Amino acid sequence: MRTISKRTQYGLKAMQALGRRYGEGSVPISTVAKEESIPIKFLELILLDLKGHGLLHSKKGPHGGYQLSRPPSSITLGSLVRMMEGPLAPLPCASESAYRPCQECGDAESCGTRIIMRQVRDATAGILDRTTLADLLRQVEAAREGKRSRQPLMYEI
Repeated sequence: MRTISKRTQYGLKAMQALGRRYGEGSVPISTVAKEESIPIKFLELILLDLKGHGLLHSKKGPHGGYQLSRPPSSITLGSLVRMMEGPLAPLPCASESAYRPCQECGDAESCGTRIIMRQVRDATAGILDRTTLADLLRQVEAAREGKRSRQPLMYEI
């Protein structure tokens, strides 16, 4: 199974960091790099690419940095992952947007591997396309709240 790249992992982390601060103005790249443990030079390239795709605005100067170009509720994880990784399908023959037949396959329509990989692609796309950055931020916060509530109780007498 194809895994997402470190670049995409860092891109998602950076978008979450900027999404948490949506509406607060520009966030310095050094802040995002430190909070998310992302090498700053690598992060610079990722943020420039995200900016080039219209997801971010940047501001130069002492109060400069990056910010989301639109609300987190309007950015789907599917669009982010596709932008950074390309098609979601694990095989080119299962792709909606970049279909290429496999050389080994005589009949793509009845190929069992293609049939199941299209189901994998459809399930993955379904989850990512209906999950926004805002949804992800809420899920992360709920997980943190749950973790805090599971802390052992301290009793004193």
